Amino acid sequence: MLFTVVPTFLVWLPFLLKSESFLGIPLPQNGLQTVVANYDGPLYLVVTKTLYSANLIKENFAFPLPVEYYAAHFPLFPVLIRLFANITYAPYAMLIVTVASAFIAHLYFFKLARTYLDTEKSMFLTAIFSIFPARWLIVRSVGSPEPLFIAAIIAAIYYFKNKKYLLSGIFGAAAQLTKSPGILLFIAFVGVWAIDTLQKMSIVNKNFKYHFSPKALAILLIPASLLAVFCIYKLTFGSFTAYFSSGDNIHIFFPPFQIFNYSAPWVGTFWLEEILFIYSLGLLGVIHLIKDKDYIPATFSLVFFLTLIFVSHRDLLRYSLPLVPFVLISFRKLLVSKEFKIVFLFLLVPIYLYSISFVSQNVMHISDWTPFL
Repeated sequence: MLFTVVPTFLVWLPFLLKSESFLGIPLPQNGLQTVVANYDGPLYLVVTKTLYSANLIKENFAFPLPVEYYAAHFPLFPVLIRLFANITYAPYAMLIVTVASAFIAHLYFFKLARTYLDTEKSMFLTAIFSIFPARWLIVRSVGSPEPLFIAAIIAAIYYFKNKKYLLSGIFGAAAQLTKSPGILLFIAFVGVWAIDTLQKMSIVNKNFKYHFSPKALAILLIPASLLAVFCIYKLTFGSFTAYFSSGDNIHIFFPPFQIFNYSAPWVGTFWLEEILFIYSLGLLGVIHLIKDKDYIPATFSLVFFLTLIFVSHRDLLRYSLPLVPFVLISFRKLLVSKEFKIVFLFLLVPIYLYSISFVSQNVMHISDWTPFL
């Protein structure tokens, strides 16, 4: 709990205090409003308040966006916000859901790490994950579906590794109901079974018969939940495929590496060298997992990494966040070393400064909060 709450509270603190600046970084004077106004929180609040009703969206919200745009914002996160909005204002309910989801993500990351390391080292690895990369600390400190999505992914993989397929399917469905890339979990799980079958066929004779566990059918909850989302869109937007008409929310482009096209929408700069580090560390993590024959997280990580090379968006690190827990697991021996503990301590201040700077500027301008409350 401390790994979740303390860093987030420290990110909020200068905004709660309405500090004019922190170590020379100018800060807005809008209090916690700055935090809840961070992208894409207010857009999810629109879904929370309207449940995709086109009429309610048009009548109550002035964002210059077509109603189909909100089809890119999957329902589980706004539904949970709506649930907690019974006890507080929706923007604060959004923060409650985000922080609670981050706690679940940290809990399952610890449980996963514990399968590789002892308790003390697992705790330290979880401490690293709680703030690193800084983009993770940021998204889990504002209104964001990423913590819920990542928590569900880690839990689904944890239970799949332990052959608890029903729980894996339930958490996989939760991931799918949160964000569209959840379907990659299903692809990865099918890939794991395919690899396992081929390995067994290569070891035993040609009369080998694969014994399929009916319990594993629970992972079909993942594609079933995606179909459910599309059915909801059929009822609300009048189109089963509304997600694919949601405008520039889908940042997948062919051929790969279009992120280096500085003129592309959502790129807009040639200062992109850190993208090479994201690719390098991501692929190196995948290779380590494969080398360790840790095929379940390795398969998911490989599938997810391959999609990233088609993403054309300046904020690639945010899109890469579901890969981070498994990259950390792959580098666990280095990360729990004495040398990295020194690095970790050194990074605390830079991570904090980057986080409050980012949160202070990544805001949607909202003149009237009444429809969001």
